[in-house]
Amino acid sequence: MAKLGALLGRRGNTNPIRDLNSKNIAAGFVSGLLAMVGAPVLILAAAANGDFTMTQTIMWVFAVHVFGGILSILLPLYYRMPIVACHSITGVAFLATVTTQFTFHQLIGAYIVSGLLIFLVGYLGAFSKLIHYVPREIIAAMLAGMIMKYMVNFIVSINQMILVGGVALIVFFVFSKWKTRIPPMVAAIITGFVVLLIIEPLNSSGLATSFVLPQMQMPEFNLISFVSVSIPLVLLILSNDAAVGIGALEQNHYRPPINRIISSSGIFSVMASFFGGQSANIAGMMTAICSDEVSGPREKRYMGAVVSGVIILFFGIFSWKVVPFIQGLPEAFVAMLLGFALLGVFGNSLQVSFSNPAMKLSVAFTFIIAVSGTTVFNISAPVWAVLIGTFIAKYIENQQVKVNEQEKKRTA
Repeated sequence: MAKLGALLGRRGNTNPIRDLNSKNIAAGFVSGLLAMVGAPVLILAAAANGDFTMTQTIMWVFAVHVFGGILSILLPLYYRMPIVACHSITGVAFLATVTTQFTFHQLIGAYIVSGLLIFLVGYLGAFSKLIHYVPREIIAAMLAGMIMKYMVNFIVSINQMILVGGVALIVFFVFSKWKTRIPPMVAAIITGFVVLLIIEPLNSSGLATSFVLPQMQMPEFNLISFVSVSIPLVLLILSNDAAVGIGALEQNHYRPPINRIISSSGIFSVMASFFGGQSANIAGMMTAICSDEVSGPREKRYMGAVVSGVIILFFGIFSWKVVPFIQGLPEAFVAMLLGFALLGVFGNSLQVSFSNPAMKLSVAFTFIIAVSGTTVFNISAPVWAVLIGTFIAKYIENQQVKVNEQEKKRTA
């Protein structure tokens, strides 16, 4: 009770109940929407690639949102900072490329290992060193290559559903230009849903299912899943979620306990893993939304993260209704949702990938290998992309840069 009182009670100038205001509630609502409108569709696509059962798919959606929601409530209340947690959408995009190679239980084993690795990174204070070892341009190029096919299908789906896609795309561009509080992706997806409901009735046969009681799953461990799933998943979570979220907090003049945030993400990721979820970690873009100055007074913004956590938690609890609903949507519309959900990630990844002129060769190879989807020795393309790209960057291009610098000094 004392610990609960410390979480919910007054501390310094903060009081969770009194600190709620229209601005941080709005930020939390937008952050929660961001978690709900795109990532679940991607999870269903990854689950479909692996031929997961309805129960396994529901468990996946349940785990990442329930444990992510709980973490998003506990962290901001404890540290009184707008630390939003959910799960890694880039991690799910990666998993969509490997679910065909591993069973549901083998993936759970890989998730557990990745969660333990994240915990160790935080516990040992190795976050900064690990992030700088693999060039961020290489990770970004790998991610862009992985989701390239979703972006191609996105354009195809708009052509197949020209009215729905055209209106949603126009809304996306309008909100991108206006720079409103509502993310363009959220506005586009909501608009798409409204237009779809007007012109085309949903398939009601896929909307009914019985309640699924979450149960702990038995993991299976092997070396291949560790190399092909665990390590890339850790890199994606730390670089695309943790680094972005922590950077947003620091940019808004907070002093986040970096190692504790990372280790907490690892612990909750392990707990989510036993129920089929790949992670429950600090969320980069959602933390950026709730920590921004438009979310109200700085000392009260943490309640926006709590609101977001509550929304995410309830979304996970009702996953047994959400999953059948999404499965009842037209295939082209689902592809459209995936495209809108990943469009920002894809654009940012391309921008970061080619931001360093000295790494053109390594980035190009990384991108091409990731797009190819080639599997060698049961090791997936994203892993080979990172390995080969990093090797070229560190042992070929770096030497060329040094040679160029020496030539410049001689001619100077």
